[in-house]
This record gives sequence, structure tokens and C-alpha cells, in this order.
Amino acid sequence: MIKKDSKVSMHYTLTVDGAVADSSQGKEPLKFVQGAGMIIPGLENELEGLIEGAKKTVTVAAADGYGEHDPQGMHKVPRNAFDAPEGEEQMELVVGHMVQGDMNGQGFQAVIAEIGDDEITLDLNHPLAGKTLSFEIEIVEVKNESLIITD
Repeated sequence: MIKKDSKVSMHYTLTVDGAVADSSQGKEPLKFVQGAGMIIPGLENELEGLIEGAKKTVTVAAADGYGEHDPQGMHKVPRNAFDAPEGEEQMELVVGHMVQGDMNGQGFQAVIAEIGDDEITLDLNHPLAGKTLSFEIEIVEVKNESLIITD
């Protein structure tokens, strides 16, 4: 049975807004330690007490998944910050595309939210922030270590 510190292997299919966003089907199952914060809290809470072979549909609200969309995660940057160095090909800027960069020595990933003449608006929120998540899960394996004390 899944409890704190259980080592769990699980297959899942994640659906967001009616479309499959991610799945372990055809791949190795997802492996994690229950209670270690390795998966989102809303999913972890729903797995407590399940046994090997269990199948379940789990709905996770945004607040218990990747959080609500935070307006402070929206940042405007000068369009020329995306200019390619001389001799390199210019990156195509498309709303909805993921970009990576470095700001004050800190790496980041963001989604292009808006393209203006002089500025690009980047969304630094997780792409699934603000979304209700639906998981179809199957518990493949549960390992609970027990401590054996001998004299």
C-alpha cells in the first residue's frame, strides 16, 4: 500500500483541456518516493493508500498542481534581446513558442505571450499553471522498506 516513503512506479496519462499533454504509456513507468515532493501535491495526496495494480482517475485543481497563473510572471523585454549574434541565423519569434535565456546569471524558460514592435512579452509561469489536470493512473509497483532489528 502507498504510504509515506513508499517507492512507487506508476503509469499515467495527463489530460489538460481535453487533450493528452503527457503520458508514460509505451515508456518506463514514472518512479518516485511518496511524500518526498517529487510529484505535484494534488496527485501525491490522491495516491495515498492505493495498492499495486490500482487504477484511478485523479483530477487536480491548479492550486494543487502547478499553481495558479501569476500575473507577476509576465515580463516585457526589448525585442532586440532576441537579435541573433552576427553570423548566426535569426530565431523565428512565434507566440506560444518556448524560449530559454539567462537573466542576471539565472537561467529561465518562458513562453512568448505577445510580440510587439519594440517589446516581447514573456510568460515565466509553468505552462500548466492555472490548468485543471486530469490523470489516468495505474500503480505498477509499491515497495515499502521495513527495518529489521536483530539482537
